[in-house]
This record gives sequence, structure tokens and C-alpha cells, in this order.
Amino acid sequence: MRFTAALLLVGTLWGTLCATVRAQGQPSPGRAFANGPPADPSFFPIGVWLQSPHNAARYAELGINLYVGLYDGPTAAQLEALEHAKMRVFCRQNEIGLAHRGKAIVGWMHDDEPDNAQTAAVGYGPPIQPWKIVEGYEAMRKRDPSRPVLLNLGQGAAWDGWHGRGTRTDHPEDYPEYLKGCDLASFDIYPVTHDHRDVAGRLAVVGEGVRRMLRWSGGKPIFACIETGHVSNAEVRPTPAQIRSEVWIAIACGARGIVYFVHEFAPKFVEASVFGYPEVAAALRAIDAEIAAFAPVLNGPTIGDAVTVATAPADADVAVLAKRDGKALVLFVASLTGEPVTATFTLAVGRERGTVRALGAPAFEIAERKLAWKDHRFEDRIEGYGVRTYRLPGVQ
Repeated sequence: MRFTAALLLVGTLWGTLCATVRAQGQPSPGRAFANGPPADPSFFPIGVWLQSPHNAARYAELGINLYVGLYDGPTAAQLEALEHAKMRVFCRQNEIGLAHRGKAIVGWMHDDEPDNAQTAAVGYGPPIQPWKIVEGYEAMRKRDPSRPVLLNLGQGAAWDGWHGRGTRTDHPEDYPEYLKGCDLASFDIYPVTHDHRDVAGRLAVVGEGVRRMLRWSGGKPIFACIETGHVSNAEVRPTPAQIRSEVWIAIACGARGIVYFVHEFAPKFVEASVFGYPEVAAALRAIDAEIAAFAPVLNGPTIGDAVTVATAPADADVAVLAKRDGKALVLFVASLTGEPVTATFTLAVGRERGTVRALGAPAFEIAERKLAWKDHRFEDRIEGYGVRTYRLPGVQ
């Protein structure tokens, strides 16, 4: 499995073309479902993929509030363990799950990555056809309309060249059809540990995938899965800074949830690799604390036409998500460009001048700064795949 935007797209021609942040809703994964994820504004889904319930309390200590998938489950014992840890879960729909009367199950899910080539008697066959996913979705909804259904798709959602789709490689037109078979969706692509030159090291593909998924789905909530360890690459794994960049790139591009992938298959199989890397566990704890602190803001409406951005170099891509926090405007910004970028932000509303706070991230040794804001405009230098959060007081 691998998970992974654009509620808001920005970054075009310097001095001539600017992309305006569009007004878009922020549908909650649980708002329309009586037994779905909490609609509480303080809840932003932060998940972990396919982990044993006996580690649920340890994951909760890192700020994770959602399990996605259960081995050969759900079983009564798994659900009891999750209830004890107060951990929510998306899982397959079976009779045990349907009979469950606790609060652990907040959603159902399809089998993983139906868009990839499927194991056959000899080798691999074609992907599962989208109509079968829609049919399965309708059956799950008929049995239980009180919980949303999640569909996780493979890396073809972000990268047309993914050969793992077999006969459907380079057929992105399949994805709008797949996305008719769910209430929310996710996909996975892991750029740091990827082995193809078109993807390897390009953290931007996480955000690009979320953007595509949002466009194809008509704005359904999209979760992004984030690599945290070696995955299948014994030579490299993401640094804490790269993990943080992937997370905030996804959110700035419109992701409504994060799911960490912590399995490793090389140099050996490890289910919960995060606990073997203290610096990664510390990074997740710090990132999740950031997300939790901003959750009520992130869950609020997106402010349309609030800001435009121009970049140097002109072809750089900078994503901006504009939100309201009381009487302040908050901008969640991410560079989808691997080289440093100078970004000039122009506000459509508010005072002509003032002070912009570039909020810090102490755990990552990122200090808070103040920037001059004049003539509705301020400028900042953003490193390759850098992420920023700006707070602008008094912008109505």
C-alpha cells in the first residue's frame, strides 16, 4: 500500500500570470456519516497503515488517531484492543465488523490498490475493473450507510508511467471511474525510496497526486500516505525533514488526512519500523503535534481569492492553502519545486501593510520570523520542497 493535491493551485509566470487561490469546500470525512470519523473541528485524521492493534497505544503517543487496515480482520480481539486504546479504524467490512457496537470502526475500505495489476494463476493479470469497485461500494453502503467507504489506489494515481498497472499503464482516464466507488480516497507514492528516475527524490509527486485525485473525484476527501522508512529500498530512507515536507506538501495541496506507511521490506521485513528509528518517531510526534494544533483551522473553510503568488523562477510551483483563524489569515504554503524559489504573495483583502509571522517549527530547528507586508504584498525565499506557515493578523 502507498498513500497520497489541489484545493489550491499557484505558481505561474513571474510578473504576468498569477494563480488565484480558489474557494473550495473542505468536506469532512465523517460529517455526513453518523458513525464515521469525528466531525469535531479538532480532529484531523492522522493514520497508520495496516498495523497490529497491540501497538495502538504507542502510536497514539505519537499523535496518530486512526488505523487504516487490519490483518485478516476485523476480528473481535482486534476491535477490543483498539477500543481499549481509543483508536479508530477503517477496515474491511465483514460480519464481525457489522455486528460491532463500539466506536472503533469509523469506516470501511476496499481491498488495496485495485488499480494495479492483480496476481493471477501465472504472473499478473489486469487491474480490477472500475465497475467492480463501484459495485462493491454500493454493496457496502447498502449494508451500512452510517460509515464512509475508503478506496486506496496505487502510485498510478500520481504517475502515469507506473508499470505496475500492467495493461492499464498510461491510462489515467481509469481513475475518475474508480473514484465513483468510494466516499473518500487515498493513494500512495514514495519519492525518497523510489527507484525510477521520474519519481526518485521528487517530493512534489505527493502533492501532484493529491491534486489529480481531487480533480478526478470532484472534491471528495483525499488522504495522502507518507513514507517513513526504507519501504523496499535498503539504501535510503527519508529524513525527518523530508517526512515533514511530504506531509505539509500534501496538506497545502488539499489533503484531508495523512496516513503513515511504516512497513519495511528491505533490508528485512519490519512491520513497525518507526519504533526502531528514534529520530523518526520524534519527527512524527512533532509533525502530528503541528497538525493537531492547526486542526480547527485546517478543518475550517478555505478562503477563496485570498492571495495570489508569483515566483522566480517563473516556472516554479508553489501551493497555497488559505484559511481563517479568528481575525487572522493563515497560509499553508509548500514549494513543489526542488530548487530554491522566491515567492511574492499578493493579498486580495486586508490592510495595505503590517507584519507577517512566518511560524516556526522548533523540533525541526525552524525559527519564527517576521516579514514586512507592504502594499498588500510580502516576499519570502523558500528552499527546495520547503514548507511554510504564515499568519497575517487583521486580514478580513
